[in-house]
Amino acid sequence: MPDHQHPQHAPSPNPSPVPSPLIDPDAVLLGLDLGTQSARAVAVDGTGRTVGAASRPLTSRREGVRHEQDPEQWWSALADACREALAGIAPERVRGLAVDATSGTILLADGHGTPLTPGLMYDDGRARSCTERVNTTGAAVWEASGYRSMQPSWALPKLLWLLDQGPLPAGARLLHQPDLITWRLTGRQTAADASHALKTGYDLVEERWPEAELAALGVPHQLLPDVVRPGTVLGTVCADAARATGIPAGTPVVAGMTDGCAAQIGAGALAPGAWNSVLGTTLVLKGVSSRLVRDPAGVVYCHRGPGGTWLPGGASSSGAGVIARHFPGADLDALTRQAAAVSSTSAASSASSTTASGSAAVAYPLTGGGGERFPFRAPGASPFVLGRPSGEAERFHAFLLGVACVERLCFDYLDHLGAPVDGAVTLTGGGARNPYWSQLRADLLGRTVRLPEQSGSATGMAVLAATASGATLEDAAAAMVRVRTELHPDPARTARLLPRYLDFADELTRRGWLEPAVAAHARRKAEQ
Repeated sequence: MPDHQHPQHAPSPNPSPVPSPLIDPDAVLLGLDLGTQSARAVAVDGTGRTVGAASRPLTSRREGVRHEQDPEQWWSALADACREALAGIAPERVRGLAVDATSGTILLADGHGTPLTPGLMYDDGRARSCTERVNTTGAAVWEASGYRSMQPSWALPKLLWLLDQGPLPAGARLLHQPDLITWRLTGRQTAADASHALKTGYDLVEERWPEAELAALGVPHQLLPDVVRPGTVLGTVCADAARATGIPAGTPVVAGMTDGCAAQIGAGALAPGAWNSVLGTTLVLKGVSSRLVRDPAGVVYCHRGPGGTWLPGGASSSGAGVIARHFPGADLDALTRQAAAVSSTSAASSASSTTASGSAAVAYPLTGGGGERFPFRAPGASPFVLGRPSGEAERFHAFLLGVACVERLCFDYLDHLGAPVDGAVTLTGGGARNPYWSQLRADLLGRTVRLPEQSGSATGMAVLAATASGATLEDAAAAMVRVRTELHPDPARTARLLPRYLDFADELTRRGWLEPAVAAHARRKAEQ
C-alpha cells in the first residue's frame, strides 16, 4: 500500500463530552480572537457544539521591520463578527465571553480609552535599539522568570520606543491588544491578564510589576494596568457595547490569554506533559508543566497556567507560511497528492539503497527573509535545501518535511531542557487540515497525535469563558473539547525519516545556529 494511503488514518470514535454540573449544556459561551489577518467570534454551547461563528478581515501597514494596525478596526471588526455569530441565539443563553489576541501587541490610549498610537504588532521590530537597555536593567527579573532576555518584538522594548517619541498627555495608559476590547465591552478600563502582560515585563513568579526595574527604564507606574490571572471575571458587558455587538448587557467578561495559549485551551492540552502544536503561518508549541521551565538560551518561556501549572512554549519563525510564499495560487490538494506519490517512490528506492538518508529532500522552512526564534535563536539564519528536489511536487514535499523536522527539533529541545514532553500531542492550525502532512508529522515524531473536532484560539476562549460559572478550566475542557481523529505513526516510515532529520539537525549545527549539545541530544533520542 502506498505510504500516502496510511491505514493508520482510521479515526478513533469521538469521545463523549464529560458534563459538568456547573456548565449548562444549553449555555452559549463566546470566544473572541484577534489574529493578524482577521477578528473572529465563535459561539459554543456547553457541550462543545459550535452554534455560531463569524470573522471580519483586519488590515496591516508594513514598512521594513514595522508592522502596525488600526486599533479602532479591532473593535469594529469584532463588533460586526459578534453580531453575526450571535444572530438567532436567545440572549438568555449567553453566559460569558473571553478575548485572546497576539502576544506582545500594544498601544497607548488616553484616559477615556481612545487610542493615541497605532497598534504595534507582535512582530514589529522597530525597538531593537531599546532592547539592550531592557535586558541589562531587568536581567535578574527576566532570569528568574525563565526566559532570560527579551527580544525587540516584545512589548516592553516597544513601550520604551513609544515613550522616546515625546511626552504623553495626562492620564495616558498602556494597553495590550485585548485591553482595548475589554474596556469597550465593559465601559471602563479593566485589568490586563497576566498572559498578555508577560512580554511587558510582568513578573509571573512574584505576580507583580517589577517596579524598581521599570522605574529605572523610565516607565511611569501610572501608565501600567492592573493585572489579574486569566479566567478572572473583569466585569460585565455594558449597554453601549451591547448595542454595538449584540452581546447581551450583563454578560460576564472573563480575562483571556494570548492566542497561542488560547489555542492550547481549545485543543484541551491541559494536563502536565501534554502539548499543542499549532501550525499556521509559523509553528507554535505550547505545553503544560508542573514547574517553571527555565531556558538558559531564552528560547522557551512560560506563561502561568490554571491551577498552579506553567505553560512552556515557543514560537518558531518557520511554518506553513512558506507554502503561500513559494507556491502562490497553486492547487495544494493536487500538490499534496503528487508529493505523497513522490514520497512513496522515494521510500521504495531507499528501501533497496545502502544510503541511510534515502533521497528525500528537506527544506528549512523559514517564513520570512531570515532569522529563527525557536527551537534555537539565530538572527542570521537563512533558508536552505538539503538534497536536489526535482519538480514542484518534490520541492513541495521538501517544505512539508522541513516543517516536520523543525517540529521534532522543538520537542527534542524541550526534552533537552527537562520540560515534560511525554503526554498527548494535539495538532491544530491551518496546516493540520492537510491529512497527509499531519500523518507525515506523526511519522517523524514517532508518536500518536490527536486532531480535535474543532479547535482554534476563539474556541479556547469560549472554553475559558465557561469558567465564569465556577467550573474549573479542566472541567470546562472535558465538557467542551472533543477529539476527532488520532493518527498513529508508521514505524517503518519513522525509521526512514529519522536519518534525514538528523542530517537536517547536523546542517543547522554546521552553520553555527544550533548548539552541538542540542543536536547530540536529538541524535540520542532518535537512536533510542
